[in-house]
Amino acid sequence: MTDRRMIVGIRGSGIAATTCAYLLKAAGLRVATKVVHRPPVPTIMLSDAALALLRDIFQRPDLFADSPRIKRRVVAWGGGAPVVVPHGAALASEDQVQAVLAKDKPAPEDGPVDFTIHAAPPMPEGETHVFGDRRAVAAKVGLRDPSCSEEGRVEAVASGWLFLVPAGAGEGWLLGVGGSLDDLLADSRLIAPVVDAVAAASTPFLAAPRLHLPLCGEDWLACGTAALGFDPICGDGTAQSVREAILAAAVVTGIAEGQDATALLTHYQSMLIAVMRRHLLLCAQFYTTGGTGDWWRAQQDALLEGHRWCTGLLAKMPEPGFLLEGTRLVPRQQAA
Repeated sequence: MTDRRMIVGIRGSGIAATTCAYLLKAAGLRVATKVVHRPPVPTIMLSDAALALLRDIFQRPDLFADSPRIKRRVVAWGGGAPVVVPHGAALASEDQVQAVLAKDKPAPEDGPVDFTIHAAPPMPEGETHVFGDRRAVAAKVGLRDPSCSEEGRVEAVASGWLFLVPAGAGEGWLLGVGGSLDDLLADSRLIAPVVDAVAAASTPFLAAPRLHLPLCGEDWLACGTAALGFDPICGDGTAQSVREAILAAAVVTGIAEGQDATALLTHYQSMLIAVMRRHLLLCAQFYTTGGTGDWWRAQQDALLEGHRWCTGLLAKMPEPGFLLEGTRLVPRQQAA
């Protein structure tokens, strides 16, 4: 494919899809979007790293400058006393993020496309591999302590963990992983004393890391949470979706400019497997130190097994052949 004006279809409506569309349009490609509706995430924590990426890509240095911010985290982990650590992040709903970022999003188009970026399931082929058996529930809560409006609280308990983030006007969102909110709060010393129930808990949803394979084919690739999903314990999911979008757009732009499509797509798959491998090891460290019960040990075992599996996959793949310079991929020998 050497046509600089190749048509790229993008399926999805989240941050990864919107970022891909913006970058591909900026590179001169034609973009056809297909919105895939799903329930929006009520609150997104835009870490300073994610915020810096978005501001740079969309050339908006003031992006979310007026949004409520988290200034610290209070962490009670592994039965230890709570520890306060600095943490910078802006808070916004997914609807707010999309309203800001999607102003220049291409209008939906019908008709054939040359290449498709799948930022929402289903994929054309393959299956999703899940590393662990963890479900989460979320609920709107009232905040008893005004200091909670500027902090996130994370707490490990016997059968799982809790994560509290503010949502403005004396309210917050409470995430529970490993059991029902009632059971988790019954063991809580850090979070239970500062919250009151406001609404019923959500339907349980998957909270374990996951990776779809294959991540690409001759005329498609997967991006965002459709490609891989992070455990919310890491707090890096939004930044990862943006980084994936940058890489995906660079791969497709390279294909449109006549670079080796097979090499580019192989590079994309190996880089995302490597990302998941690092994430699994990071998560394993959290689950190793969070608790000593059967639930904690089972999650740790699943994460380490996933890490070994990803290591085996990467051992069979070629060394990465490209380097990302800005928003473009260049062959390693050329970059050197």
